[in-house]
Amino acid sequence: MTAPYPAAATEPEADGPIVLALPKGRILAEAGQLLARAGVEPAPDYADEDSRRLRFPTSDPALDVIRVRPFDVATFVAFGAAQIGICGADVLMEFDYSEIYAPLDLGIGACRVSVAEPRDTAGSDDPQRWSQVRVATKYPNIARRHYAARGIQAEIVHLNGAMELAPGMGLSRLIVDLVQTGSTLKANGLVETEVIAKVTSRLIVNRSALKTRPEAIGAWIARFRAALAGTDKAAA
Repeated sequence: MTAPYPAAATEPEADGPIVLALPKGRILAEAGQLLARAGVEPAPDYADEDSRRLRFPTSDPALDVIRVRPFDVATFVAFGAAQIGICGADVLMEFDYSEIYAPLDLGIGACRVSVAEPRDTAGSDDPQRWSQVRVATKYPNIARRHYAARGIQAEIVHLNGAMELAPGMGLSRLIVDLVQTGSTLKANGLVETEVIAKVTSRLIVNRSALKTRPEAIGAWIARFRAALAGTDKAAA
């Protein structure tokens, strides 16, 4: 289901700096390299997880950076609090905000949304015979859609972390989670049994901001596109 854009959402600032929402965690370093290729240098403490600041100026006075939780990037952009952002495709799949436009696949943060279950029981039953299944996940919409397409009702146990514990503790039969190397699954006695979607990070844009500030937003899209292409135009 497409997430509606609330009528009371914040309007993008008409003449202030463009705000870029970046995700905390593992993608931040890769995003920093991309920013550098685009000719942008945020304040030094933007990558410091101990910094209490959440909004940072950059070497370009037309751009500020905010650092938020990965799942919140899409929300900040959809509601107009940030005009652009860098967001994993998994988050876009989960929330499906109608006010978000994703013009560029940045090719960073590569991972996948996968199904995993205990090694000891994997393959012991044919999923095509299931009518329902209990799933632990932080992606309830993705999980429901995935199993509904197969005629299976997914009973969701919504967790925000430690998903790998759920099958062994009797919370669920399997999990749907983000997987990068699979080492955490292996350490907890789970195996990856199905890939639902391959994931990379995208440049996302607030549609209203694109309409009200087309030159400014369009210029940033062009700079990121040039950075991806490795051209000197990125810092122009």
